[in-house]
Amino acid sequence: MNFAAPAPETVGPPRLSHRVAALRVVIALALAGVLAGAVWALVAPAVHGAVVLNRKGERVSGYIGDEADRVFLGASLMVGLLAVLAVVAAVAVWQWRAHRGPVLAAGLALGGLAAGALAPSVGAALARWRYGTVDIGSVPVSPEHRIFYTTEAPSALYGHSPWLIAATVVFPAGIAALIFALCALASKRDDLDAWPPVEHPVVRPPVVVASPAGTGDGSNLSS
Repeated sequence: MNFAAPAPETVGPPRLSHRVAALRVVIALALAGVLAGAVWALVAPAVHGAVVLNRKGERVSGYIGDEADRVFLGASLMVGLLAVLAVVAAVAVWQWRAHRGPVLAAGLALGGLAAGALAPSVGAALARWRYGTVDIGSVPVSPEHRIFYTTEAPSALYGHSPWLIAATVVFPAGIAALIFALCALASKRDDLDAWPPVEHPVVRPPVVVASPAGTGDGSNLSS
């Protein structure tokens, strides 16, 4: 009986080296991050507010109704897009059977970092270009017209704290690495069916051969 692991499905060596394959993954994820930022700028809802001139002659700005919730909604939409991108990228990269391994996993993580940095940056820039910025000091309010309605670009981040920005950038890389690790744990082979395949030794149980009557100690062990 043979206890060897099944032979890998990789037929021959891949055309690309592992490093080149990982570099392509990084570039692809960076481009996907730019695309995700553009999609976010297109679908994220704008925030409507108003600038009011009070009786003291001071300009006061605020949001109309529950429009302030859209600031949180815009950031949540960005995180959701990055999460979907990370899961899809990890599953797609895992299908590149010949290059499975630590080098490809590192490329996936670096690509996730690039996407996490580019998506909010591109999204915020496009949203600001689309909606413009509100300068409270130059808003045309006067004693005759005390209120001016504004439209602001949504926020791509939950805040401007360095920790929040770092968490947003690292988030897709962590999700992609986790999915890739789970796929590796579920693999039946230690080499993940990657190239070069690892040949496992064939383990056979010992065979007991009976000795002829009256010779030896009655048994002989051979492999």
